[in-house]
Amino acid sequence: MDWKLEVVVVPVSDVERAKHFYSEQVGFHVDVDHQATETMRIVQLTPPGSGCSITIGAGLVDSAPGSLKGMQLVVSDIAAARAQLVAGGVDVSAIRHVEEGVWVDGPGGPWNSFIFFDDPDGNSWAVQEKPASTGQPTSVEGL
Repeated sequence: MDWKLEVVVVPVSDVERAKHFYSEQVGFHVDVDHQATETMRIVQLTPPGSGCSITIGAGLVDSAPGSLKGMQLVVSDIAAARAQLVAGGVDVSAIRHVEEGVWVDGPGGPWNSFIFFDDPDGNSWAVQEKPASTGQPTSVEGL
C-alpha cells in the first residue's frame, strides 16, 4: 500500500498576507482559494513540481501561527533557488552546509547544500539541493 503525503496545513495569522508570500514571493501555485463558511477559508498552494501541497487558511487548525518548523523542499540548483527567493523579496539565508557537525557558509557536497527562510508568521523552511542521481543518501541523516 502506498502512503502519499498530499497536504500539510501551515498555520498563519493573515491569510491574504500568507497567500501573497507563498504565491507571489516564493512561487507556489494557487490551486484552491475557497471560502467554505464565514469562519473557514481554505487556500491550497503547491510548490512547482511537487506532489505535496500546503494549505493555509482560517478555521483549519488550532496550531499557533508560526509554530510549524522544519518543512523541507528539495531543488536541483540551490543557487538558482536562492536567487529566485531573493528576487521575490524573501529574506533567505546564505547557502550553507554541514561540515564536521557545524553549519558553514558556502555550498557542500551532494545533498549538503541548504538555504533557510521563514514565512511572515515565522513558519520555518529549509531548501536542500538534490543532485542528479548519485547513489548518495537522500537526506541529512546520511551526512
